[in-house]
Amino acid sequence: MRQTASLMIGQPDYETYVAHWKQFHPDETPMNRTEFFRNREERRYGGGVSTGGFRCC
Repeated sequence: MRQTASLMIGQPDYETYVAHWKQFHPDETPMNRTEFFRNREERRYGGGVSTGGFRCC
């Protein structure tokens, strides 16, 4: 239920990300939980210097 609700509001599952990372990138370190959610939010809404600020839709 939690995973479904998170995906409905656009939050991907951190545990799924880590499992993918371990399977396909075993020699690299995945982002920690905080870095992961900040990265996902930035990619979804922009807000980074490189994107010129807030972006919606």
